[in-house]
Amino acid sequence: MELEKLSLVVPCYNEEQTIPLFFAAVEKIRPILANISIEYIFVNDGSKDQTLTVLREMALKYPDAIRYLSFSRNFGKEAALFAGLEHATGEYIAVMDVDLQDPPELLPQMLHLIRQEKYDCVGTRRVSRKGEPAIRSFLAKEFYRLMNRISAVEFVDGARDYRLMTRQMVEAILSMTEVNRFSKGIFSWVGFDTTYLEYENKERAAGKTSWSLWSLFKYSLDAIVDFSDIPLAIASFVGLFSFLISLFFMIVIVIRTVLFDDPTAGWPSLVTIILAIGGLQLFCLGIVGKYLGKTYLESKKRPIYILKETDSDKKKD
Repeated sequence: MELEKLSLVVPCYNEEQTIPLFFAAVEKIRPILANISIEYIFVNDGSKDQTLTVLREMALKYPDAIRYLSFSRNFGKEAALFAGLEHATGEYIAVMDVDLQDPPELLPQMLHLIRQEKYDCVGTRRVSRKGEPAIRSFLAKEFYRLMNRISAVEFVDGARDYRLMTRQMVEAILSMTEVNRFSKGIFSWVGFDTTYLEYENKERAAGKTSWSLWSLFKYSLDAIVDFSDIPLAIASFVGLFSFLISLFFMIVIVIRTVLFDDPTAGWPSLVTIILAIGGLQLFCLGIVGKYLGKTYLESKKRPIYILKETDSDKKKD
């Protein structure tokens, strides 16, 4: 009986300490995965430490199981996910973080739900954010609440990128070749029957996260622009509202001047109004500019990532 293949796509950025720990943790649950062979696809996203060296050594030690892709520079996690999915060859494909915040022990249950319950995707969501800074947890919850209000795509609060998918769903994801990617939105946008497994938050096994509060903020802005045009509507509303307010005060000034012979004076008030209107205009231009910038980047048709080295190259050597 030919074994079905499970591909594990694992983005890595400065993760030399966690890669061996991740591999050992997955190998522990391998006996539970019935009639399944595992293909590890580690994607080195331009790491500055010894991540690539570790991957080379592990690929030589386990040539039948471990593959790796190494970028020419840091292209970001979204590019790493796309590259891993593009090179995965399994009937089932899972996306996982290497820091063990995505518990491998959920894989057997995820596989069962896809095989027996006929789901196309089994995702995961954290039911708690224990160990995470309070401000970060608060902002994350508010982000999901905002996205569900302004986007037609459903965003599950606490959902992780960690999920197991069928080949059909992965092919649908790969058909979306946009450079500006937000995977959580793409996973939802393509549809397919999806269920979620819940688990308690887990700390990193080793090392430090590369996600700062500022980088998460920029990532959230990209998500809003990628999956909602509401900010453009807000810009139009702000412009219309400012015009109506100015029209109202213009009428008040005319009435005071004609009926009460009360000429309008006051440079401070005039300067304040000019600055307020100018600020609103720049704010609206900034929103429009963000969308135009995204369109400009997409129109260049640049590749999502560039490979510098793979395990296949080393095997040829």
